[in-house]
Amino acid sequence: MYDFAPFFLPEIEPIAMSLNHRDIENIAYLARLALTVEEIPVYVEGLSRILAMVAELERADTSQVEPMAHPLPGQRTRLRADVVTETDRHQLFQRNAPQVEAALYLVPRVIE
Repeated sequence: MYDFAPFFLPEIEPIAMSLNHRDIENIAYLARLALTVEEIPVYVEGLSRILAMVAELERADTSQVEPMAHPLPGQRTRLRADVVTETDRHQLFQRNAPQVEAALYLVPRVIE
């Protein structure tokens, strides 16, 4: 068993955030999920526990941790040069669009 207590700052209190029945209904609506009445309490508990864990992780003191470029030791991420490799062809592509204005594609309104 690991003791993670030394990594957490005692003076920072995590914000306890728990979700309620209405929050889950809103999330399900936005995600286009059809949840049954029996499923909602399961999601209330599960997602509230996830948020509590994230709040607990926010207490970790990472001020002395050096950022990593790669999670595996000895590995390096090869970065390519940030140079333009293609010409601007937006006018060619926009010829196929049904509606264009000010070099932007016009699309039908979806959200009222």
